[in-house]
Amino acid sequence: MYDELTRSDIQKMQEEIDYRTQVLRPKLIEDVQTARAFGDLSENFEYKCAKQEKNRNDSRIRYLQRMIKTAHVIQDHSTASTAGLYDKVTIRMENTGRQRTIQLVTTLRQDALKGLISKESPVGRAVMGAKTGDRVHVEMEDGRGYDVTILNIEKGSDDGSIPIGSF
Repeated sequence: MYDELTRSDIQKMQEEIDYRTQVLRPKLIEDVQTARAFGDLSENFEYKCAKQEKNRNDSRIRYLQRMIKTAHVIQDHSTASTAGLYDKVTIRMENTGRQRTIQLVTTLRQDALKGLISKESPVGRAVMGAKTGDRVHVEMEDGRGYDVTILNIEKGSDDGSIPIGSF
């Protein structure tokens, strides 16, 4: 399965790869060499930490490269009256009566605690393409679900302010 990402997502990932390979990797390699010079590697905590940090950086580079390689580039084709990518949508959960404002984003940028909801999540799938006033059903994996009402849609765009997530 391909990850659906925008051109901006791919550009941000490439910028992070460039930073990690050109700036961070040489520094981390130097840290490993410095710590190695401290002596006995079996009891050298600084060496273990430096190696761990270098490996974490290399792992992140591989992850980002794999994401770019398998990405399917998408664009937002929503109309002025329907919810689409990067739009802020105010919803009301009918079972609790609570209101919440969410922003629809790609999976790479999701952060539910900040209200950044993936377009591929159950809520995101239900809300995408809906209009103000629509009542949509959020289908959960176990066959249950709940209804939400779209109260407001504030059109948005990818201004680059939403960072890509880490793993």
